[in-house]
Amino acid sequence: MALISPSRRLRRTPFSEGVEAAGVKAYTVYNHMLLPTVFRSVEEDYHHLKEAVQVWDVSVERQVELRGPDAARLMQMLTPRDLRGMLPGRCFYVPIVDETGGMLNDPVAVKLADDRWWISIADSDLLLWVKGIANGYRLDVLVDEPDVSPLAVQGPKAEDLMARVFGEAVREVRFFRFGMFSFQGRDLVVARSGYSKQGGFEIYVEGGDIGMPLWHALMEDGADLDVRAGCPNGIERIESGLLSYGNDMTDDNTPHECGLGRFCDTQTAIGCIGRDALLRVAKEGPVQQIRAIDIAGDAVPSCDRPWPLMAGSKRVGQVTSAAWSPDFKTNVAVGMVRMTHWDAGTELRVETPEGPRDARVHEDFWA
Repeated sequence: MALISPSRRLRRTPFSEGVEAAGVKAYTVYNHMLLPTVFRSVEEDYHHLKEAVQVWDVSVERQVELRGPDAARLMQMLTPRDLRGMLPGRCFYVPIVDETGGMLNDPVAVKLADDRWWISIADSDLLLWVKGIANGYRLDVLVDEPDVSPLAVQGPKAEDLMARVFGEAVREVRFFRFGMFSFQGRDLVVARSGYSKQGGFEIYVEGGDIGMPLWHALMEDGADLDVRAGCPNGIERIESGLLSYGNDMTDDNTPHECGLGRFCDTQTAIGCIGRDALLRVAKEGPVQQIRAIDIAGDAVPSCDRPWPLMAGSKRVGQVTSAAWSPDFKTNVAVGMVRMTHWDAGTELRVETPEGPRDARVHEDFWA
């Protein structure tokens, strides 16, 4: 297996020391940083995530900070989701689109104040796009990447662990809300959110110097909860229908194609750069859309490139993510499917690297 050569272009995180000591076995590169992908095995990590609690180094979720009088205006220019009713203390999942309505990112927007926002991004150089918009429109706003590194605590025992470290009040934080909680004299944003359906929190660690003290505190206080280092799990995220930007969707896709139309208030999100294009899409409807796909047979290999979805000799879509699910005893997958064949129960064939497999459009994601 080829190794990744370290360099300053591939940045470490405030938690890298803890990740390495925990025995990380594999990484991927995400936003020019290392994101752990396996500790014990993908399947063992999957079972543990569903049963206990894990601490994830997700520093790769870089923040784009908007600060200044035009911060809210700029934020609305980026997304077709209407943000006018969003109050400080809220987190919104927001599709970010270009002038054609194509997806540039699918981050979480964190509203710290009317004039200060963080955009917690997926894997793309969104900072450059946002800077270009701010400068091109001569907005009175500072756009920068702050020294903020998220640490996720995920799993059914996450709330108990967080209460031990941050106090009982953390239990009162509602889903996609955040509060300010103190750790070693530093106030940190703690949100009830995360890239799993198992429940948990994301801690926005501002200042890398307290990264490892926080990591150690979580590990020590969670010892009897069977806490482990973990990472976003490919099996669990596909079961849950959590999409991966760059894998399941790119800038060639609109939010409506990605099943994110419910996050597009195109009629009222005045100022969004891609609004006119999305108005046409909303009127005509998408010709293809993300669907859950059930693939027959034994465990499929990793999906490192799109697999064609076929109806007879006609290509009608592609599978973009796939994994064997131990809990559901089938290969679960995400696919982009043409409207002629996207109805639940439609029988298709998928061309995997190991040969063709029977596939079926599933009625919904599994979890």
